[in-house]
Amino acid sequence: MGMNKNTVLAWATFIMILVGLALIALGAFRYDDVAGWGFASVGIGFFAIAWVFNALKGRV
Repeated sequence: MGMNKNTVLAWATFIMILVGLALIALGAFRYDDVAGWGFASVGIGFFAIAWVFNALKGRV
């Protein structure tokens, strides 16, 4: 069974949510200085891109 466009977007969304959570966790628990804010903001950016991928399912 091959992967169609919607399956690829679903996997990309899932992976980006995992990476976003990992980046936010790094920012919250690993780095206590300004770098933590950078990691957390990039993690939130990953959530935004994952949201766009999820919205594109069924439209591309």
